[in-house]
Amino acid sequence: MLSMQDIIRDGHPTLRKIAAQVNMPPSAEEKQILKEMMDYVKNSQDPELAAKYGLRAGIGLAAPQINISKRMIAVHVTYNGEQFSYAFFNPKIISHSVQRSYLAAGEGCLSVDESIPGFVPRYSKVTVKGIGLDGNEIKLKLKGLPAIVFQHEIDHLNGIMFYDHINKQNPFEPIENAIAVER
Repeated sequence: MLSMQDIIRDGHPTLRKIAAQVNMPPSAEEKQILKEMMDYVKNSQDPELAAKYGLRAGIGLAAPQINISKRMIAVHVTYNGEQFSYAFFNPKIISHSVQRSYLAAGEGCLSVDESIPGFVPRYSKVTVKGIGLDGNEIKLKLKGLPAIVFQHEIDHLNGIMFYDHINKQNPFEPIENAIAVER
């Protein structure tokens, strides 16, 4: 079972690398790692398990965050009453809106211990494609919080941290024509 000790922190060189594609079909080890990543995200949202194992709550996790530089992400988030729970090999954004959005409360990250305030501009709608744990291709059209989470996790696969997107001079400068998304 993954714990907070498995998650590398900001400044670790793996977080700035471009992660390698996972060869298909994935190995048994790669499948196990992705399953454990999903288990972490789900367990971290369960107050009892989080307290018992000292897990910081998360809604997404990318393999580079556990020092594995491979293109794998796990997302488990509820938004507007709908559950989005996906484990992907080789996820990619295949299309996106022109319109932008941002989390009104700002973004956080399991690999970043301190709060870094500011608006993180994202696309308000994305279409994501990847391979699920069962080996089948999955294509999702996302908006709102799930779209933001997928963009955050895919950024990790490209060595990009959420705070790289924050306006350094004015972190809370309004993003033109952007939608504020509430958690």
